[in-house]
Amino acid sequence: MKDIRQSFLSGARDSIPILLGMVPFGLICGAVSAGGGMSLWGALGFTWAINAGASQLAALQLMEHHASLAVVVLTGLVINLRFFMYSASIAPHLRTMSLPGRALLGFILSDQAYALSIARFHREDGAEIDKPFYYLGVGLAIWASYSVGAVLGASVGAFIPPAWDLGFAVPLTFIAVVVPAIKDRPTALAAVAAGTVAFLADGLPYNLGLMAGAVTGILLGYAAERRLSRD
Repeated sequence: MKDIRQSFLSGARDSIPILLGMVPFGLICGAVSAGGGMSLWGALGFTWAINAGASQLAALQLMEHHASLAVVVLTGLVINLRFFMYSASIAPHLRTMSLPGRALLGFILSDQAYALSIARFHREDGAEIDKPFYYLGVGLAIWASYSVGAVLGASVGAFIPPAWDLGFAVPLTFIAVVVPAIKDRPTALAAVAAGTVAFLADGLPYNLGLMAGAVTGILLGYAAERRLSRD
């Protein structure tokens, strides 16, 4: 029988390298929410309810320009389309969890939690852990550090000098997650293709460049994997 506690702790430990990057990310989201006129608890509630920094920042920008509720909601859904791909990919590994448990795991799904977990599941020793509880350890640790940042940002964000530009920490967290996952030609091709398309399509509205990069990377990586298997 797999050790649930050890799997949970293993997930939390594996997330440590990227946790320091999540605090500034949450700080930015909390500070922007509070700077938009929300109360402390309003900013925190908004951050925790959405639990997705990119769509939260986009929604706040639209709200500041008095966009309609339908536009704000639709924009958030478009930006978060990548989570449908994440869910479809990771769901087979979480089947043993009850429905309420899977709902909790879905709420704490993030780019970093998905990338760390799926990389661990595909390792040769991936069968030795309890996958749902490993993912829970990763996801809760990331959510907690993001929440700490959000509390700090909503509380004291107005006093942080703009020159600090804490946004640099956001891409660093993704670099720390992606680079170790590039282990062969298909994954390298997928990473390069996704990054190139996302960069070139950065000007598309509603953050569609990110979605275009993700789809391109998946398709090319899948094609390369099939060709490699045939050879």
